[in-house]
Amino acid sequence: MKSQKENFLDILTNYQGIFHKVSWVYFKNKTDREDNIQEIIYQLWKSYPTIKNHNSIGSWIYAVSINTSLSRIKKESRLEYRESIPELSDKSDFIEDLSMNESLKLLLNAIYKLDELDKSIMLLYLEEKSYDEIAEIIGISKSNVGVRINRAKESLKQNLNK
Repeated sequence: MKSQKENFLDILTNYQGIFHKVSWVYFKNKTDREDNIQEIIYQLWKSYPTIKNHNSIGSWIYAVSINTSLSRIKKESRLEYRESIPELSDKSDFIEDLSMNESLKLLLNAIYKLDELDKSIMLLYLEEKSYDEIAEIIGISKSNVGVRINRAKESLKQNLNK
C-alpha cells in the first residue's frame, strides 16, 4: 500500500503537464513560471488530503493551478503599478524558450491579450474539456462558459487578423 506522499508524487508525475500549461498561459517570464509552479505544487499538497473525488484529479489540478496563478497575479499587481501591460514580442524570453511553430506563437500572443478568466476558459477549451467540466473548474454556469468561449474566439480572431 502506497503512502499519501507516494500517491501525491505519482499524481504530480502523471499530471504535471497541467500546471506547466497553466503557468505558460499566465506568465511570460521563465522565473515567474517556475515560481508559480512551485506555488501550485505547494497548494496541491496542502489541499490533497481534502480531495473528495479521486476520479476527477485532473479537474482538481486545473482548478488549483488556475486559482493559484490568478491569486499570484492579483498579489503581484498590488505590489507593482503598471501603466500598461507590455506586449509580448518575438524577442521575449517566453518565445525564445519555446521551439514551436509560428502559428502556436501567434495563438499564445493572442491568448495573452484575453482577461484572466477568458485565458482559463480557453486553456480548458483547447484541452478539449466539456462545457460542464469547464463550468465546474472555473465556477461559472455552463451557459456562461459557452458565451465566454464564443466571445473569446471572436477576440482571438480579431487579434490574429491584425
